[in-house]
Amino acid sequence: MKIKYIFGGVVAASLALTSCGLDYEPVSDYSDVTEGIEDTNPGATEEESVIYKNRADAESALTALYEDIRGNQNFLQLDYLLIGDVHSDNAYAGTTGSEVVDPATNDLNSTTLCVNRDWEYLFDQAARCTRFIIGVEKVADGSLSADEVHSMKAQAEIFRALIWFRAARMWGNIPLVTTIPPDITSENIAESYESYFPKQNTEDEAYEYILNDLLDAYQYAPAGNGDKTRFSKDVATALLAKVYAEKPVRDYNKVIQYVDELTQKGYALNANYGMLFDVDMTETSSGYVATPLYENTPESILEIHYPVGSGNWASWMYGHCLEDMSYGFTWAKWITPSRDLIAAFDDLNDTQRKEQTVIYQSCDWSNYYPSDNYAFMYKVRSGYSVIYFLRYDDLLLLKAEALLANNDLNGAATIIDQIRTRAGVRTLTAAEKGNKDTLFSLYVNERRLELACEGERWYDLVRLDLVQQVMMEAQRTDPGRLPLANPYTENSYLLPIPQDVLDTNPNVVQNPGY
Repeated sequence: MKIKYIFGGVVAASLALTSCGLDYEPVSDYSDVTEGIEDTNPGATEEESVIYKNRADAESALTALYEDIRGNQNFLQLDYLLIGDVHSDNAYAGTTGSEVVDPATNDLNSTTLCVNRDWEYLFDQAARCTRFIIGVEKVADGSLSADEVHSMKAQAEIFRALIWFRAARMWGNIPLVTTIPPDITSENIAESYESYFPKQNTEDEAYEYILNDLLDAYQYAPAGNGDKTRFSKDVATALLAKVYAEKPVRDYNKVIQYVDELTQKGYALNANYGMLFDVDMTETSSGYVATPLYENTPESILEIHYPVGSGNWASWMYGHCLEDMSYGFTWAKWITPSRDLIAAFDDLNDTQRKEQTVIYQSCDWSNYYPSDNYAFMYKVRSGYSVIYFLRYDDLLLLKAEALLANNDLNGAATIIDQIRTRAGVRTLTAAEKGNKDTLFSLYVNERRLELACEGERWYDLVRLDLVQQVMMEAQRTDPGRLPLANPYTENSYLLPIPQDVLDTNPNVVQNPGY
């Protein structure tokens, strides 16, 4: 039986990359090990088919899942920031192409490149996780113990939950495939149809699937043991806190519960904000190498490492790459910090976080700032910079949101002051702490400054029903923003489904407003 992946009704041949954690080198060649073993017995059902012959096959397949989260920089880094910050008030497009201008002008449509490639990546990757989850439960030679199966399956469930969570936040109703589709034959074409052309699950159903994966993984995932590149129980705990803050399944008591659990395990803010992003500039015979000063800090929950010699290309998409200041610096950069964001830092006299987020340099273009003093996004400043997926400061602020919703103003204010103190800015006044509406506004601003240019701003505005209010105000007051193609409405909260998906899968329906 030939096993394939599907996404949006388009069938794609199975692919694989490899690693063992998010800081390893990829395996370059395909093999039975990297791709898995497929049973050619024509009488086998999907549940009876063999995917992995032995422990080595299963371990290699799990390694491949880890490498894919490290290797796919288009969505996991570049597009995530593009939607999260350029589609919000945090950043301008940077360049002039529709790929980046569409999010900036609220002109996202079914043919926008980032929307199309993100859908393809997410659902292809979710299918890979599903294949592993099914396959690891029936390794042919029985060489894995029950505990090992549970642990390996849990790691794939965490990854699938992360993928589905991002997809649900982007598109709402999404097709969730939890089986491996069979080859289509004349005998099974009718019953196989929906496997290849799946219907969308509702947003509520999607979040229930996400929670099911995370709650299972919460029981069986391995302990992190200080390695923040692994899909550990702590990652499941952090994702549960983030998911329970979302409207379809909102339970602020659960948010508090899971954040408190992370605190009890020793997660804490780093001594200073710069520890998250600072690099060490080391001169070598071939030039400079800018490596992270800190990895696996108490604040980090899930991160990616890039060893020297195998760096990412994100840094030269955003500004100067510190290893080589001239490399790739002949074209305008993406995700340019907005005047509105910079003013928010300045209004609070927030120099520490501003200096870690924005850097001014000269360049050959003046799309948004004078070329001799141009603002660049600075959080990814090296090809070896740590890329964060989950951090304690994000989760701690979500706990403040939960406390505020539960009318515990003092508890929420205490957390905001903790974040502010670390950033070196003034703490809240008694008047600010005592007024719920004021405190809520200050909380929203605190998340903005703490997580600026990390892809979270847009989803905060959506989660808190602030899109129209904030984005129309930014359009009015920020002179650097491009004119809007469309006003922000209730239909702006979800992204358009790609046209290719609509053309190939008649069971998928476009989101309203597109």
